[in-house]
Amino acid sequence: MNKTLHRIYVGLFFLIGITVTILLAVNGYSYYSTSVEERFFHPQHNLIKPSGSLGHGFGIVGSLMMILGVSIYMIRKRSRRLFNLGYLKHWLELHIFLCTVGPILVLYHTAFKFGGIVSVSFWSMVLVVISGVAGRFIYIQIPRTIQGRELDITELMKLRNEMSDRLSSEIIFDKSLMDEFSILTSPERYKDFNLLNSIGFFVKDAIRIRNFKRRLISHMRKAGISKFRFKELKRLVEAEIILTRRIGLLRTMQKFFRYWHIAHLPFAIIMFIIMIVHIIVTIIFGYKWIF
Repeated sequence: MNKTLHRIYVGLFFLIGITVTILLAVNGYSYYSTSVEERFFHPQHNLIKPSGSLGHGFGIVGSLMMILGVSIYMIRKRSRRLFNLGYLKHWLELHIFLCTVGPILVLYHTAFKFGGIVSVSFWSMVLVVISGVAGRFIYIQIPRTIQGRELDITELMKLRNEMSDRLSSEIIFDKSLMDEFSILTSPERYKDFNLLNSIGFFVKDAIRIRNFKRRLISHMRKAGISKFRFKELKRLVEAEIILTRRIGLLRTMQKFFRYWHIAHLPFAIIMFIIMIVHIIVTIIFGYKWIF
């Protein structure tokens, strides 16, 4: 899958997710904003109540999306036979899509009424989604090959040295820019990073990098660098800064990722167990949707 196809692939997921969310919110606002006691008299009640034709369907489709999203990603990740069946990052993106839209549909299936044991499953689902967002952030901080294999510190340092050699031969900065660039590309500056200061650290780091890039762009334009070389040098500088961050945070992020699994997996298991019990009970009581 080339870059253009990949952008279409991700963009399609984003478009579908936003469209589904907006359609559900707009078309169901009148019903969902009505008090629980008065919903029985609402003209849409028989259609979008949890056991209604659409409401029940939201639950079935949303649950299937979550089950499918978890299953295909785990199978692709753990099966050696499927190792070459697409890149792992693309399967992860499908997993995120299915496990984001699926919970949205389940939320509308509940008609925003949470009670009994099902509420445990619902709030477990919420925690799974929230921890999934955090896990995605941690995941992309750990350098990987395009097939999804984690790079070790030796491979990363080799990449950084190659990039540094190329930059040193092609880029001419003024002294203040060079000093700032040396700081930004030093893994040592991440030694004080920890979970408690992570949000503030990344915000300050993003601002510092943005200010440096702004000064760098201004310097290169004044130097009269050609448009093609300008883009190439800008890309190299950004790549080395990102690579340095990943080297500096590698062991910390690997540790976070292990802790993340401890939190993410139990909530997912609880959610699926109660979901299965809920499905069995609804079938026993005769709720068979449109079939």
